[in-house]
Amino acid sequence: MHRSAVVVVADKMSLKRPFIFANAVHMALCFFMLTMTVAWHRDLIQTGKLVSNVSVVIMYVVEIGCLLLSVLGVVGACTGKRWCLILYATGMAAASQTIIVRTALSYQGVYEKRVAREESKLLSMMPLGGTSKANRTLLYSIQQEFECCGLIEGYKDWGSSIPASCNCHYPGKCIRLRGSATLGAPKNQYVYQEPCLAIYVSELKLAFSLGMAVQFGSGVFWLVLLVMSIKLMGQIKRKQEFMALLQSNRYVPGAF
Repeated sequence: MHRSAVVVVADKMSLKRPFIFANAVHMALCFFMLTMTVAWHRDLIQTGKLVSNVSVVIMYVVEIGCLLLSVLGVVGACTGKRWCLILYATGMAAASQTIIVRTALSYQGVYEKRVAREESKLLSMMPLGGTSKANRTLLYSIQQEFECCGLIEGYKDWGSSIPASCNCHYPGKCIRLRGSATLGAPKNQYVYQEPCLAIYVSELKLAFSLGMAVQFGSGVFWLVLLVMSIKLMGQIKRKQEFMALLQSNRYVPGAF
């Protein structure tokens, strides 16, 4: 086999192309998450909602850092510069271990605290007839999204001022207004039967579990990229040694 043919076969058998492809996918995901974070942050600013600046900064740092790491890894794979891959592997090792350990250790505590905090936040709005305008806006959006009314006892939580977001148009989910709630309401008006608190908390638990699963999956993906980068560094080193041996005219077929 000619020397050039040996080099071509070695390149085809390396992890270079799979590594570049995996990092291209990773860059696309990081860029997507970064754009979503920017849009979410802009929405928070426009609506005047308060959020921890530390949380926002951490999200930006993680997403931009992962994006830059993938660029560094692709540069290292394309140019064969091991120092780029060493920096890449170091960053991926720190990121993957941090997120996996953090997710595993904090899941239960963070899960319970966040769910309890959101539940207490909604319960503090009772009675709904006297809650603030901001709380009303939040409740209206929850009722429209989850097709429910009130928090605990359904439409009764609103007293005689039942909002339009409670109006029901789906058979099987409706209940006809009765008692004092019918004062000033159209005849035969139907509202959602189910209260929102249980539905909202259930959806919140599901969203939180999915979010934690995504975090854990990201850590595993970073771990896979770390292993690929380490193996690729070994292949690049062996290739460089092999090329040096070829150029020295001391190459013996089958001896390398």
